[in-house]
Amino acid sequence: RVTASEVIGAEVLPPIIASLRREHPRLAIELVLSNRIDDLLQQAADIAVRMFRPTQGALVATRIGEIELGFHAHRDYLARQGVPASLEALQGHTVIGFDRETAFIRAYLARVRQPPMWERSFFGLRADSDLAQLAAIRAGVGIGVCQVPLARRDPKLVRVLPRALTMKLDTWLVMHEDLRHSPRCSVAFAAIAAGLKRYVAGHARRQRTDAAA
Repeated sequence: RVTASEVIGAEVLPPIIASLRREHPRLAIELVLSNRIDDLLQQAADIAVRMFRPTQGALVATRIGEIELGFHAHRDYLARQGVPASLEALQGHTVIGFDRETAFIRAYLARVRQPPMWERSFFGLRADSDLAQLAAIRAGVGIGVCQVPLARRDPKLVRVLPRALTMKLDTWLVMHEDLRHSPRCSVAFAAIAAGLKRYVAGHARRQRTDAAA
C-alpha cells in the first residue's frame, strides 16, 4: 500500500509501478492518492511519498531531493493574454489556485508574505484538487503552480515569472522500520526511490544545461 500526493501518484508513479510490475508480476500494489498525511506508525500505508522531512521515529527514510514548483501556463493562453512581467501583472490574468487553505498553504503564505496575491479571492479558478488545477493549466484556463520537472515534459506548458516563485518541496520516501525485511516492501521501496530520484535528477540536469547555455 503506497500513499502519495495526487500529482505524484497520478503523474509520476504510474510508469515506475509499471516497470516494477514487469519485473515482479505477482506483486500487487495499492495506490492511495491523498494530500493528507497518512500515519505509517498506525499502518495506514506501508510506503509513503512525503513532501517534508519525516520526524517520526521507527521509520526508514530516504531523501529523494527537492522538487521545484513554478508558475506555468499553456502557450495558447499566453498567446491570447500575454506574458506577465511581474507579480503585480498577474492581476490582469486568470490565476488558478486553492479554494480552502491547508496547513501546508498557511505555512507557505507565512514565508512569502505576499498578500493579497495568495488570497482566495484573487484566484479566477479555485480548486482544492491539485489534479484539477493541473488539468486547468493544461487546458489553457490560466496561470497556475506546477511541478517544474512535470511541466518540462509538456512542450505546450511555459514557465512564467521563474524568479517570482521560489518554492521547493523536500521530498522523502518512508516506510515503517518493521517492514525493512519484507521482500515485497523492500523491492517496492527501492524501485520507487530510484524512479523518483530519476524524476528529480532529470530536472537538475536540465537546469545545469540551461545555465551552461
